[in-house]
Amino acid sequence: EIDDDRKIRQFYDRRMGGEINGDVISEEYNGYIFRLTGGNDKQGFPMKQGILINGRTRILFKKRGTCYWQGRTGERKRRSVRGAIYGPDLAV
Repeated sequence: EIDDDRKIRQFYDRRMGGEINGDVISEEYNGYIFRLTGGNDKQGFPMKQGILINGRTRILFKKRGTCYWQGRTGERKRRSVRGAIYGPDLAV
C-alpha cells in the first residue's frame, strides 16, 4: 500500500493497459515498468475496458463476457461498471 499522495497521483487520468515507470513510485522500483490492468472502485464495481469515462455507468450486457454471465439464451441485463480511466475513487 502506498501512503504518499504524490505517488498515487501519477496513476490518475491514465487508461487501463497503460504503463508507468517504477521510479515514479519509489527508488527501489527503478528500471521496472508497471502495466495498469484494472481494479475496483471503493464500492466494489469493476473496471471495464473500452468505457472511456472516469466514473461509474450502467451498460446493457448480452453474451457471456466480463462482469456478466447470461442464464438463458438471449437474456440481457443492465449492470453498473466503472470506466477504464483511473481516478481518486478507486480502492487501493
